[in-house]
Formats: sequence, C-alpha cells, structure tokens
Amino acid sequence: MKESAKSRATFMLLAGIARPLMNVLMGKKWEGTGKLPAGGFIAAPNHCTEIDPVVIGHMLYNQKRPPHFLAKAGLFKAPVLGTLLRATNQIPVERSTAGANRSLQVAKEVVDAGGAIIIYPEGTLTRDPDLWPMKGHTGAARLALQTGAPVVPMAHWGAHEVFPRYAKRFHIFPRKTVRVLVGEPVDLSAFADRPMDRATLSEATDVIMDAVTALLATLRDEEPPAERWDPAVHKQAKHGRFVERGSNAALGAAPETAAEPAGNEASLEDPESEGSK
Repeated sequence: MKESAKSRATFMLLAGIARPLMNVLMGKKWEGTGKLPAGGFIAAPNHCTEIDPVVIGHMLYNQKRPPHFLAKAGLFKAPVLGTLLRATNQIPVERSTAGANRSLQVAKEVVDAGGAIIIYPEGTLTRDPDLWPMKGHTGAARLALQTGAPVVPMAHWGAHEVFPRYAKRFHIFPRKTVRVLVGEPVDLSAFADRPMDRATLSEATDVIMDAVTALLATLRDEEPPAERWDPAVHKQAKHGRFVERGSNAALGAAPETAAEPAGNEASLEDPESEGSK
C-alpha cells in the first residue's frame, strides 16, 4: 500500500498544523533515529498518555517516515477525525478475530510497501501505577513473524507531564522536554521456524516488551519493576479508561470506581486483544 498523493497532501496539511503546536507545547529530544530501517518496519512504543501517538508521529514524520497507526474502529466514525484517519491510510481495529485479522492484513500491506506501522503492544494506556510498560498483546509479534519486518522498540518520557493520563488540560508551564529513544531492531530470529501458536507469540511479545522497558529505564534512569504489570492479576479491564480509586493526584483526573467502556479512551492500539482470540 503506497502513499497516495491525497495521503501525502493530508499528512503535509496535518504536519503543518501539528508540528508548530507541538514545538510550543514541549521541547523535544530525539535519540537513536539513525536506527530506523530504510524499508518497512513496525514501531513498538510504550503508551502512558493520550498524546503519545502525536509524540511518536511527530518524530517519525520528521524522519520522512509517515506514521500509520492501528486505531479503534469507532474513531473512524467521528465526522472530522474519521475523515482524517481514512485520508492518511490509518488502520481500523475491531474487537473480533475476523476484524483483527483484517487489520493485520492491511498492516502487512503497508509494511511490505516500505511503510512504518506503529503498534502499541500494551493495547491501551499502561495500568502500571508508575507508568512502566505493562504486559503486552501479541499483534506486533504476529505481524513481525508474518512479514519478516523488523520491530523497532521505542520509548518516550515526558509527555505525561504535558498531558497527564486522562487529564482534561495541558500543563505547559514550566516548559517540559519530551525525550524519545529509538532502539535497535529486536532480534526475533529464534522464533522464525516455530509454529505461530500462543506460546511462540507470547514469548516473542515478551522479548519486544523487554526491549521497550529497557529503553524507558534508560530514559528514566531508574530500574523497572522485577515483574511486568498484568491487569488480569490486578482485576483490571484490559481496555478502556481505568483510574484506580484514590489515585487522581498521580493520574491527573478525578477518582473513578471502575473501568469505563473502551470507547471512552481514544488511544491507538495493538489489534490482538484477549477478546479477539
């Protein structure tokens, strides 16, 4: 799936609006951009606030790699947003086996044509109270093993200070700097000859998440938790908005008692949710 003239023109229009705005909202420091492959690749970043896609998209577009995200299908129904998503060849994701398979097929076409696909392996904003990457879903690993495309781990830190998770407003002052660190493509060669079953995909996903977590640890200059946060273990919904009771100060939102429907969180995601198995 090559970029059409309409898609390129729409990207240029959006970039003309978004880049100056992002430069006003935050400083930026991008490291490791020379590690981006020349051909198609899968970008796998961490996900801690709603503006993450703009942060990663900004970085990739400035490297002349128009970003393609897998986005909740419901977002494509919004009057203005849906039009922009379709015009820039973003990929809708449905919560069904057939829908997930269609999404991965379209993503494969983008990668095969040399494009950049951004998949958030966590599937939604991290549930980890300290914003470390949580347990990942298998879509990025599945697409990588199906296409042979490299998976490029990425981590960013600082965007949550500009727009805290589930916040209602931006925190511009004092000025913050958002850092993005691009890692070496993940080595998944050990899985190439194995059956594409749950065990293989789960192990490959762990390798990807380990790489993302290590990059974030470098940016934060902290040690990550010994065990990755698993929403199921903590009886949390795997998708949709979730704010822990009493944690509004840390998350920048009013306390809530339970997870809200997935449609309330306009995040971009991995197509392989537990509900699509």
